[in-house]
Amino acid sequence: MDWIPDLKSQANAAYKADSALPRWDEIDTVLLDMDGTLLDLRFDNYFWLEILPERYAQRHELSLEAARATLAPLFVAKRGTLDWYCIDHWSRALSVDIAALNRATRHHTDWLPEARAFLARLRRSGRRIALVTNAHPEILAIKDAHLGIRRRFDAVYSSHDFGVPKEDASFWPQLAAREGYDKSRTLFADDNRAVLEAARAA
Repeated sequence: MDWIPDLKSQANAAYKADSALPRWDEIDTVLLDMDGTLLDLRFDNYFWLEILPERYAQRHELSLEAARATLAPLFVAKRGTLDWYCIDHWSRALSVDIAALNRATRHHTDWLPEARAFLARLRRSGRRIALVTNAHPEILAIKDAHLGIRRRFDAVYSSHDFGVPKEDASFWPQLAAREGYDKSRTLFADDNRAVLEAARAA
């Protein structure tokens, strides 16, 4: 099932050369990704690799194997685009209510170890903290209702509000204009290599 990238492997491999600890005295703003950076990706992988194919198979009266074979090229075609993250797109394309399916299985969502403690330390330090995610606003709302995400941040941004994903070079000037951060004094953390490269280029 290589039609969804192994995001945990991406996280482990991404930018190993940049393993030096941040110079916190030179950082005023911290921008953080959500899924795979603060939240455990096990739920997202389980949802897209298991739950959705099973529901799609039921909805279209297919075997699970046939459902996965049908879904694979559809997902591959949208990788790296905003549609890849858009539950409105997938709900229409697959005739499955993605939001409702997420709500029904939201109890599987959880923080990564020490993520909440890290956010608390950032809060106590007085630095500005912003969540910058590709997650659809409705998915963000579902996870926020379950885990209390928004209250831990000064600002929350979804790439859907900008019309392009974080992998797109045009996302970052839009975010900078909205957030007004000093690039030389801002730290960004993400588990996606393409996103990190786009952010670094900006």
